[in-house]
Amino acid sequence: MQDRIRNISKELLSGNWYKLWKYSYEIMQKNGEWENQQREAYDRGNGAAILLYNREKGTVILTRQFRLPTYINGNPEGYMIEACAGLLDKDNPEEEIRRETEEETGFRIHHVEKVIEAYMSPGSVTEILYLFVAEYNESMKVNDGGGLATEQENIEVMELPFSKAFDMIGTREIRDAKTILLLQHAKLGGLLN
Repeated sequence: MQDRIRNISKELLSGNWYKLWKYSYEIMQKNGEWENQQREAYDRGNGAAILLYNREKGTVILTRQFRLPTYINGNPEGYMIEACAGLLDKDNPEEEIRRETEEETGFRIHHVEKVIEAYMSPGSVTEILYLFVAEYNESMKVNDGGGLATEQENIEVMELPFSKAFDMIGTREIRDAKTILLLQHAKLGGLLN
């Protein structure tokens, strides 16, 4: 595929929160002709998400927090129910998701299982999201979670019966893609019923 794209250049449009780039390039069409194209790509780094589950209790840990982009796109309250997630500060997704899990949920987990990695919005965002699952129990609770005040996080930690969380996909209370994928994985993979 690399021989079908050439003359790539980029221009920084915004670097306020993350980086928004404008790319210009030539791409070879099916007929062999070269076409000039321009696209914008938002580079926010890569991320990881995790679904904590307790097989014995039949529960999962989810979070609830305000997400401005959903609010400005028609989500009346702007709050989203999601699996714990965060951006990767370093190169090791497993280490980062353990740290993020403790910050957001208050659970210190040790063993995580990678489920999949996926681009969530490949038409405009560069991010690869690494998805994990891990078992939790009450002995792993080390604090109340809620995120870091220094990152302006105000996260509500929710422990829900798995059946209720899964049903919340159908009622549209859960509309977050990474969370839907992880809940479906738990159901199809027999982690919880």
